[in-house]
Amino acid sequence: MKLIVGLGNPGKEYVKTRHNIGFMAIDKYIENKNLNSKEKFGGIYYETNINGEKAILLKPQKYINLSGEVIIQFVKFFKINIDDVLIIHDDLDMPVGKTKLRMSGGSGGHNGLKNIELYFKTKNYKRVKVGISNNKNIDTKNYVLGKFNNDDNKIIEESLNKIVNIIDDLPKLTFENLMNKYN
Repeated sequence: MKLIVGLGNPGKEYVKTRHNIGFMAIDKYIENKNLNSKEKFGGIYYETNINGEKAILLKPQKYINLSGEVIIQFVKFFKINIDDVLIIHDDLDMPVGKTKLRMSGGSGGHNGLKNIELYFKTKNYKRVKVGISNNKNIDTKNYVLGKFNNDDNKIIEESLNKIVNIIDDLPKLTFENLMNKYN
């Protein structure tokens, strides 16, 4: 079983903000799939099959810096190996829309990732980083909670389509082959 987690903040005021790119990816994936949402452990999730493998798509509903609290409950309840978890999150240090798959790494200052590492007790988990760029003239908190402009939205839409393909390929390729295909 795969657990695919999109990071973001709950609430209407955070819809389509830079920090919510993970939620946007999950929403894009389920867009035309007619899946029913369920709620458990402080998360909204969808159960589906992806290329013959059972998968859960999760949007934690605690603030992003508490994401690990929600994710670990799904890992334990559904008996999911950390190797079968994929986290989709924003990255300030990459250009808008650039995607990069990683097998492990540090948090890069991302509080959501710090919280996941606290609960996973490791930095070794799979992730899809999505660039949101950075504007040093704007406070980081305000920047990540801001919305994309029209030009950036077009680029982000392409990235979200790419992430849909990554999710579809996740069960059928090794992660190394997935990285080779999409990085």
